[in-house]
Amino acid sequence: MKFLRYAATPVALSCLVLLVWWLEPQEILGALSNVSLLHVVLGLLLVQGQIVLSGLRWRFTAARLGQKMPVFHAIGEYYVASAVNQVAPGGMAGDVLRAYRSADGEAGGWQRSAKAVFFERLSGQLAFVCLCLPGLVLWPLLIGKNIWSTEGLLVAGALFVGLTAAGTLLMRRYKSLRADFVEVFLRRGAFLVQGGLSLAVVFGYVALFMLAADAVGKPLPLVGAFTVVPLCLAAMLIPTGLGGWGTREAAAAALWPLIGLASADGVSASLVYGALAMAGASPGFLVIAVSQRRRPAG
Repeated sequence: MKFLRYAATPVALSCLVLLVWWLEPQEILGALSNVSLLHVVLGLLLVQGQIVLSGLRWRFTAARLGQKMPVFHAIGEYYVASAVNQVAPGGMAGDVLRAYRSADGEAGGWQRSAKAVFFERLSGQLAFVCLCLPGLVLWPLLIGKNIWSTEGLLVAGALFVGLTAAGTLLMRRYKSLRADFVEVFLRRGAFLVQGGLSLAVVFGYVALFMLAADAVGKPLPLVGAFTVVPLCLAAMLIPTGLGGWGTREAAAAALWPLIGLASADGVSASLVYGALAMAGASPGFLVIAVSQRRRPAG
């Protein structure tokens, strides 16, 4: 198991190199040469918005669990987590570090901090599922069938019922988790805050991918925002590689032809997306450096 964990990153990066070579590097380099300064600036601004809103969501979630933190601390630590997730295998190390760095010295401080991170990430995943559900209905449009096909509606309905049932069973099994879930997501208008922030963050991810596609000169149709883009983003959750590199590009190469574009266009857009996401999160390393200098010696 340890061998597989250590081998996952070089394998994923090697697959990325082979994929670029297979699709002809000249074609991808030509697409990347279309990226303008305006696209870069807009993309970096989108990433800043994602991180700031995510930090505010985390702060709100933590406060519901009794953990208070200043606004700038929440945003700064989210920058740290985002930066670490870009360079650490698995995409979760930054969140573990965020929970550790934000735990207070009170009894149960570590557990409360870990819960806050867990529920904050859950909020984002729930919003992502809400984005994917319309896509299940829209997929038939890509293959020439009726958009309101019975198959699409049945799949979307089955997924919704399955997720609801799984969540209900989980809450019944862990009563303390249920109480925290209610506090974080339902009581005193929490649903509106969580839903608003999480949907804004998820749409920010999608907008960044759409911007990346436009940057390489092959813009996606609107239907792509609810179909191929969410699946490319979901591929980043596979615990291999660094920051989703490799799995994201492989998904894009497979999915872009479904909307009438070349695989090379998808890989090019995915590379731009990854570069913008990594550059946008890089201030997190500055936060780490500053916090280390302020830490007392010994």
